[in-house]
Amino acid sequence: MNKSLCGVFVGMYTFAMCVFSSAPAGAQMSEMKEKPPMYSYVGNWSIPRAQWADMEKNEVADQKILATALANGTIVAYGYDVNLVHQADGPTHDDWWSSMSMAGMINVLEQFYKSGNAVNPVLSAATKHWDSIYVSRYYNWHSGSWKDAYTRVGVFNLKKDAPPDALEMVSKNLFVPVMEKLLADGAIHEYEIDSEAIHTQSPNTFYVVLIAANADGLDKFNAALQEALKASPMATPAFGSLVDFSQHRDELARTNATYK
Repeated sequence: MNKSLCGVFVGMYTFAMCVFSSAPAGAQMSEMKEKPPMYSYVGNWSIPRAQWADMEKNEVADQKILATALANGTIVAYGYDVNLVHQADGPTHDDWWSSMSMAGMINVLEQFYKSGNAVNPVLSAATKHWDSIYVSRYYNWHSGSWKDAYTRVGVFNLKKDAPPDALEMVSKNLFVPVMEKLLADGAIHEYEIDSEAIHTQSPNTFYVVLIAANADGLDKFNAALQEALKASPMATPAFGSLVDFSQHRDELARTNATYK
């Protein structure tokens, strides 16, 4: 094994031991296990500003299909996001739903195609559109519906020489303990750690997603993450040994969401 790769493994081990030891005992016992895969479909749209009000109306019309799918168990969640930090080539809106099976997720997508909703006038006016399908094995949520919550997405890329279980280690030993505490405190309604199930980006990319109950929840997440890193001084360099921060990006959106 070369020295560089050996250093990554040592860093990962130190990272796991330091951060895991600072996690709440209850989270260590019950929330660290990998869960059954949850699949999420996200449709991203760049909509001209003049059509933003029409996009809101379209989302209301979509809810009939999504609410029915939630009620019969085909999906476990659905929602709608309005981007708050716009980029020249980025989306203005997205809609999404999550299922405990790829089949359930695809069945809802097919319903939209068959209903004609996928080609309605406001979507046809989009200047850009793309889809993503994600899978998560670390997630949790509160049941209920929320309007005007906030979704924060951190986009990270593992280094090419990161070990195969790097995402598992990062999830279990840093993000999940922080998120579980915030969930218990009511600062966030949901979190998930995603990678692509259908790859359109680098396979090394992963996404840390949370839905904050309000704007204060965003500050509470930042503070909790900093506190976790401060409590384990070796965590920051070890995390840096796994992640290429030159590729890191963030997203922030206003969200309406429903979880079963």
